[in-house]
Amino acid sequence: MIEIRNLYKRYHNHHGSPWVLENINLTIPQGVSVGLVGRNGAGKSTLLRLIAGMDNPERGAIERNCRVSWPIGLAGGFQGSMTGRQNVKFVARVHGGRYQVEEIIQRVQDFAEIGEAFDEPIKTYSSGMRARLNFGLSLAFDFDIYLSDEATAVGDRAFKAKASKAFKDKVGQASLIMVSHGEGMLKQLCQAGIYLKDGQAIWYDDIKDAIADYHAETDAVREKQDAAPRSGTLQKPKTSNPNMQKKGKKSVEADDIQSLENRLETKENELTVAKHAFEHAKSLGLVTPGNPSPYRKRFRKAHQQFHQTKQRLQQARNASQTGSENNLNPHGAADNSTD
Repeated sequence: MIEIRNLYKRYHNHHGSPWVLENINLTIPQGVSVGLVGRNGAGKSTLLRLIAGMDNPERGAIERNCRVSWPIGLAGGFQGSMTGRQNVKFVARVHGGRYQVEEIIQRVQDFAEIGEAFDEPIKTYSSGMRARLNFGLSLAFDFDIYLSDEATAVGDRAFKAKASKAFKDKVGQASLIMVSHGEGMLKQLCQAGIYLKDGQAIWYDDIKDAIADYHAETDAVREKQDAAPRSGTLQKPKTSNPNMQKKGKKSVEADDIQSLENRLETKENELTVAKHAFEHAKSLGLVTPGNPSPYRKRFRKAHQQFHQTKQRLQQARNASQTGSENNLNPHGAADNSTD
């Protein structure tokens, strides 16, 4: 069982620090698989990392009365200059517990099916090979609850089928807390649901009810967005003003912002994983002052990329907001349409 009490989480930046999660109180029973639903940026991946212990809440506490995995499917997590075998061995030593390291290595090697590449540096792997290794490593340990962050959405078609089967095989032995945009997968594997909205978490005994409410919200937002350009267009006279937005530009900007939001979430995950690996390596004495450790370099690089992406997203939002204000200015339009 996992108990979440009075949990608050936010990320501090130069543009304000709104709560990603605010006063969350949940009890997730063991043996019940749960699907997390919500819009991009609602805090699904953040909640998974908090449950896994990879991040710390601003306030509140999470009590885990069972063995919980790290989020399966998070980008990163491997050291590129080390081979697949060496990466697996490192993680096995940290998380292996009562299991034998060699047994875990064999499990991962059998599941990944990447042949001789298992003894080649990770940086030479394709994305599909990394996905196979990542997934195999996650399932090599027997946890009571597995956390999945879009784990079945990576790899080629054959691997997706294999990953889905592996999850289904685990359902009878352990429970899942998973994020997936594949609603069919959520309905197949999960009984209950948690809907994240405006920093709040709403529990549903039936995952189908959570998905239905999520659809209702997204449909309402889409209708509001579709209605806004039409009402603005009716009030604006025809003009040849070159500063006016062309048809379709608003939707293109929205797509750009959405893409940056998705990228920011990915970079945030990579930063968390890099920080986690760096702290573990440091505790094992692999990072010392003056030593240009690859773990330290990877952590610094992830930190830089995260903040660069965050800055680009803020610039895109500011540009979009400025453009909208200019288009809705009736005086500017009138001045340009009269002699």
